[in-house]
Amino acid sequence: MDYTKYEALEVVRHGNVLSIALNRPDALNTINAQSLMELSTVFIAASMDNEVDVIVLTGKGRAFSAGGDWNWMQEQIRDPQQFYEGLVNAKQMLYSIIDCDKPIVCRLNGDAIGMGFTLALTCDFVIADESARLADPHVRVGLVTGDGGAALWSHFVGHMRAKRYLLTGEFIQAGKAEEIGLITVAVPAGELDAHVTSLIKKLASGPTRAIAWSKAVINTGLRQAFSASLDAALAYEALSNQSADHKAAVEAFLKGETPVFASAARFAG
Repeated sequence: MDYTKYEALEVVRHGNVLSIALNRPDALNTINAQSLMELSTVFIAASMDNEVDVIVLTGKGRAFSAGGDWNWMQEQIRDPQQFYEGLVNAKQMLYSIIDCDKPIVCRLNGDAIGMGFTLALTCDFVIADESARLADPHVRVGLVTGDGGAALWSHFVGHMRAKRYLLTGEFIQAGKAEEIGLITVAVPAGELDAHVTSLIKKLASGPTRAIAWSKAVINTGLRQAFSASLDAALAYEALSNQSADHKAAVEAFLKGETPVFASAARFAG
């Protein structure tokens, strides 16, 4: 399997372990059109690679992923066709990870925000640097949490906790995320690689067919949750992409300002 074609990702195979790294460190691994397109295909390629039994997903540099690229967001407002193409790729990315018959370990080396955190949560294991900040703050930029976050959070921590974080965009520390069952484990930064390596060894030297098929069974409920809500979530997000609130938020961020939403004028508190 040829993994040299990827540019926004660094993909390297060591034995039966495939490492996929988000490779835009100068941009905190924010996701743009190219990286999303590559993410929509790389897990399909890995599924078809008979030499691969375990996949590790991580980020280069100090962040796992700071979410969507702001300049790309602005382009998608100007050209809704780009947003639609992004939704198609996002949907394929999410299902390709859930359906991948290889266990996927997320080495969460730093902050994971928005689609970046959704990407991490879709993996089978999330081992995080305990200092990492995690969030799905779509609403803070006037967007619907449509890229899978609503289904994932609700599935893992229940509707009430999901609403607390998704309707406010509140950040959560990795240690707290472990406590509520959102991620697998949070460890000190100096112990991250040891924990990831230990888990990889167990998976890569184990009964790979039994592991793969057990993943398929466990993910049945998660796939059903996606099937029940993902299309509607993506459609609502597409609508919010053209909203005045989202446009104001993107323009404010690019100017280094705090967005003011239309509801602020009506708030009497």
